Amino acid sequence: MKLLKEPATRATIVFVVIVVAAIVALWPRDSEPSSTGPTAGPIAGQTALPEVSDQELAKLRADVALRPCPDAPGPAAPGAALAGVTVPCMASGEPVNLGNATAGKPLVINMWAVWCLPCRKELPLFDEFSQRAGDRLNVLAVHAREGGDNELFVLKFLEEVGVHVPVVTDPKGDVAKAVEAPRIFPSTILVSADGKVVKVLSELFETEAEIADVVREHLGVDIQGAAS
Repeated sequence: MKLLKEPATRATIVFVVIVVAAIVALWPRDSEPSSTGPTAGPIAGQTALPEVSDQELAKLRADVALRPCPDAPGPAAPGAALAGVTVPCMASGEPVNLGNATAGKPLVINMWAVWCLPCRKELPLFDEFSQRAGDRLNVLAVHAREGGDNELFVLKFLEEVGVHVPVVTDPKGDVAKAVEAPRIFPSTILVSADGKVVKVLSELFETEAEIADVVREHLGVDIQGAAS
């Protein structure tokens, strides 16, 4: 895995470049961008977004075919970091109470964004790990606040990359605040079965086996057969 070694100021991308990167990520191109490590969050700003009908969005959601968000009935354990945090689930478009939905199982959160080029390489690893883990723990990809209010961009990105990991967006930053996620993407947060944050990792995983290693070390869940 790659650790963040450069100062955040060097990793910060100006908003105009971020918008271009996001647009590039949504449509096919001849070659993939290189991945140099985690990046800091963007500078706030606004850009015009294409409009789509509810029917078009529903069709796109069906085409992407994300796996359902966690759906445990809860309640969240006392003091759980995500207690009361409700965000949109991209598989259904419906809100999900993460404290209740993830109660009783360890949780692996991958913080990512469409404008984060390293995330494009890493997210498929979490998709594979999620499938291999099955029902032993929850794996959840959480899109950053910036861009999290635009389901079209998020779904188009997921469609192109071809991942099906459960995804929620964090348009108000509630998830990031609750788990004290750093303003670096991608980042990974490990949460115990009782809802406590046990490890925050500002690292870029390069293999599924690396994810399995940190999950075994910090959550005590051994996922056999993770690809190296």
